[in-house]
Amino acid sequence: MFDTISEKKFLLRQLVKRDLTSKYKDSVLGILWSFFNPLLIMLVFTAIFSMLFGKNIENFPVYFLSGRIIYDFYNSATKGAMRSMKRNASLLKKIYVPKYMFTISAVCYEFVNFLISFIILFGVMLITGAQFHLTSIFAVIPILLLVILIFGAGLILAVCNTYFSDVGYLYDVFALILMYASALFYPIEIVPAKVQMIFTLNPLYSAITCFRECVVYGVLPNMSTLLYLAAFAFTLFGVGVLLFSIYEKKLALEL
Repeated sequence: MFDTISEKKFLLRQLVKRDLTSKYKDSVLGILWSFFNPLLIMLVFTAIFSMLFGKNIENFPVYFLSGRIIYDFYNSATKGAMRSMKRNASLLKKIYVPKYMFTISAVCYEFVNFLISFIILFGVMLITGAQFHLTSIFAVIPILLLVILIFGAGLILAVCNTYFSDVGYLYDVFALILMYASALFYPIEIVPAKVQMIFTLNPLYSAITCFRECVVYGVLPNMSTLLYLAAFAFTLFGVGVLLFSIYEKKLALEL
């Protein structure tokens, strides 16, 4: 299924470009909202939760934002991939386009926004006097694994949402639960020890933890956490590819 991706680079660029231009075409600030959105969210959460957890977390703005940009990327990319088939239903019915390209382009579009959010993170680190670590270059490992996980989840969600519209509503609730189960704005130490074990089963929490270790704390990511994230990501990706391969030809009939 994916053996022709290299031949579809032009199509992929056009789809991503279309998403970027369509999102900001009626906005005065345009793409600047990709900068302001995570910054404004950080300011609000910092104002609210720094009073509760600020004493337990050194440099709360950086701690929060480093987790938030990971969560936002996962949340936006999986939801974009989930809706990619229905969003492009009219085009799929008119001409032949490899259906997986729409799912891939949705993830790539959100990845562009994710890269932009790094500018905000590094800017906040600079303003708050956070130390920049050489280990930050190793953050590419959990990010790469997160991308693989998102592709897998996106393919599964794209198929499920095409057949069952309720999946979208259920996933909104799941994403909200996932946010609170990823320790974005509180230290994991405040969670009871028995519950912490459940947190470690959350692959998004694993990605956030590994990312923070590299960028915020200046240490290499915990190997067991990284291996768990890799195993989960590749398994989900394999399931997603298999499921999409089975239903790909039938999707247009359900749109």
